[in-house]
Amino acid sequence: MPEQMVTTAILGRIDRPVEGEISRTMPDQVGNVAGATTEELSERLIQTTGRGIMPGPLEKVMVFWLSGMGCDGCTIATLGATEPSVEELLIGALPGIPTVVLHHYAASIESGDHFTHSLEQAERGELDAPYVIVYEGSIPDENLTVYGEPWAAEGSLPTWAPADVRRRIPTAEWVRRLAPGAAAVIAIGTCATWGGIPAADGNPTGAMSVMDFLGKEYRSAYGLPVINVPGCAPIGDNFTETVAVLLLFLNRQTPLPEFDELGRPAWLFSETVHRHCPRAGYYEEGTFADEYGDKECLVEVGCWGPVVNCNITERGAVGHMGGCMVAGGPCIGCTMPGFPDKFTPFYKPPPGSQVSTMMSRLVGSFVRPLRRISQLERNREPRWKERVPSGWALEYDTTTLTHRTIEFFYHKLQYFRSEEPGRQKPVEQYRSGYVVPVEAAYGEDYQVLPDRRAELARQRGAPQRPELTPQVEGFKAVGEE
Repeated sequence: MPEQMVTTAILGRIDRPVEGEISRTMPDQVGNVAGATTEELSERLIQTTGRGIMPGPLEKVMVFWLSGMGCDGCTIATLGATEPSVEELLIGALPGIPTVVLHHYAASIESGDHFTHSLEQAERGELDAPYVIVYEGSIPDENLTVYGEPWAAEGSLPTWAPADVRRRIPTAEWVRRLAPGAAAVIAIGTCATWGGIPAADGNPTGAMSVMDFLGKEYRSAYGLPVINVPGCAPIGDNFTETVAVLLLFLNRQTPLPEFDELGRPAWLFSETVHRHCPRAGYYEEGTFADEYGDKECLVEVGCWGPVVNCNITERGAVGHMGGCMVAGGPCIGCTMPGFPDKFTPFYKPPPGSQVSTMMSRLVGSFVRPLRRISQLERNREPRWKERVPSGWALEYDTTTLTHRTIEFFYHKLQYFRSEEPGRQKPVEQYRSGYVVPVEAAYGEDYQVLPDRRAELARQRGAPQRPELTPQVEGFKAVGEE
């Protein structure tokens, strides 16, 4: 082995010409049953899919998925995505979107130095396609490590060198090396976007977000700041959808989508959890859950939904199903930059909620009774005047004097300067003066129940037609004793 290579490896410095000298002689991959690299398999896929002429300048985009201080939950969440799915991105099934060549530490075909070699090629600009960095987990401060052993590392250099002269490469260093030439840098999950749990107060790693690590002035080769898709774990569809629209932009098929001031996809994180929560109506009416399992609003058992930017209640966790509040769990703010420190202690009512819930209860004490009256009245057919013919609730037709009084004025306001249902007189009368038989027999108010119509007919002395009455056991036809 050249003396220069050994010296630089021991000192922790990597001289590119030396690395290149080693990389030119790539040994066979042991255990790779595919017999090909990830790039080679993707190239075969592109050539055999029959996609025809690909719109835009790109056929494929490399994605290097790096891991820091995390739990791999973001990877699992992404695998559950359906719109679009990971498979659709990998095989280039979406119109206008280039095929994604994914280099993931757990899912890559290559292993060991062959995996690391792709990162070297990206750094040296030897790839035949643009590349995107996806970072999962927070970035530790490697200056705080002991004896130079990194907190989070991926691969070692020089490649294909004896172990005693290698140096493990922190993923933070890969980010520093690759970020300037990347088409985009995407931070997935709250650890990568804001620091998350590994960056909580008192942690020994000095963990930080990708945005903190690269700094405010960072721009990718395409002029993009860091893109943040938060969540612990994030909604898989949020990430794959962001990747899809970003690839459309890189392939010159669409303009750059809108991101907010923190780099989040604005169309996904502009609303709060509360606005789309299925329990939000209870908050408005001032009714709150006392314990877990109750159906009412969860604010008083520790839910931060009214101030948290997240679409979990609208989109669901996986396949538009589930989600924290849907499943009965209060929101603990896991998508927010202040998580976890600013949202602890968990499952304790937020201090500000005491004011808002008190006001909600006050308003709700007036709103709830009025809505119950309106709901009860709208649960009655127009022909149900005195009673409701339901055998399921024998006392359903009981209405109070207050109810009838409020409904009288409500009805007047409802049709103020508007036409009421039915034929209006004299505009909608027949010009010839013709009166339909039922109106001649029963009067204008003939849309009532049969027994009421019979009573009206008897009062008017109109002909009886018992054969038209329902033939039900115990039912007496009109005119029968």
